[in-house]
Amino acid sequence: MTQSPIPFETAEIFDAAPDTVQVCDWQFRSFGLRRQFCGPCAPIEVYEDHRPLRALFSEPGEGRVAVVNGHGSLHIGLLGDTMSKLAIANGWAGAIVNGAIRDGSAIDQLDFGVKALGTTARRNNGPVATARRDTVGFGGVMFPPGCWVYADLDAVVLSPTQVALGR
Repeated sequence: MTQSPIPFETAEIFDAAPDTVQVCDWQFRSFGLRRQFCGPCAPIEVYEDHRPLRALFSEPGEGRVAVVNGHGSLHIGLLGDTMSKLAIANGWAGAIVNGAIRDGSAIDQLDFGVKALGTTARRNNGPVATARRDTVGFGGVMFPPGCWVYADLDAVVLSPTQVALGR
């Protein structure tokens, strides 16, 4: 199983800075070989349309984490294995999806980190809504661009700055 270059635990990050670190209340499922991942936040808001996220993953990731507010919809998969491969090729660390993904077992074979509410077989076949790329919020946390997102099997946490990791 692939890990982040420097191991961390979200509980330790929270314990080190409980007044500045925020913990997302949503309980996510974990996918991909990277069961822990972190990076600067790249927020995007979509509703049942994967194409804006594909456009984001077509850009250089530079180790960022896509934080996708899909409004908790489990009807349409916003991310699949093909898009995950695109993200890997462009240097993205992972994705937090407030919604559904598809191709979960295929994503589990990839060196990528994904947290999502669930899975579905459905994908979008037509235009739905536009996306926006500024601060998104869910699970009691606002995710602005550039703040640091840390995800492991326990939680998703947000820090205003990069946390010094190391044991």
